[in-house]
Amino acid sequence: MSLRIVRLGTPRAPDEGTRIGTVRRPPRGVPKEQFAAQDWYDVWYPNLAPSNDTVKMAQAAATPQEWAAFERRYRAEMGTPENRHSIALLAQLSRQTNFSMGCYCEEEAHCHRAVLRALLAEAGAQIAE
Repeated sequence: MSLRIVRLGTPRAPDEGTRIGTVRRPPRGVPKEQFAAQDWYDVWYPNLAPSNDTVKMAQAAATPQEWAAFERRYRAEMGTPENRHSIALLAQLSRQTNFSMGCYCEEEAHCHRAVLRALLAEAGAQIAE
């Protein structure tokens, strides 16, 4: 059993399980009924997405220092009790079932899902590579 961190909209891996979208907004121009069929996500969970202002920081980050500032701010957002509980729940579930989580960004290294991966690992999640 494990959790996969994925790019939403890409083909699903075998045994990937339920796909969770940790994005602020649904995919543009896609009817809600098609989200799962088009490999976007099965469940939308924007609670683990960065706030709009924090997303703007990530998009504008051009230096390692700016990316580090984004990471600190996103980690602070994920440090709220509700988000800590969500991360703990998902980490526990990853040891019992297969599922995936993700975002639309092309490069994981310059996306909140890289930080989310680290937060989940820190919480003891079983993460597939």
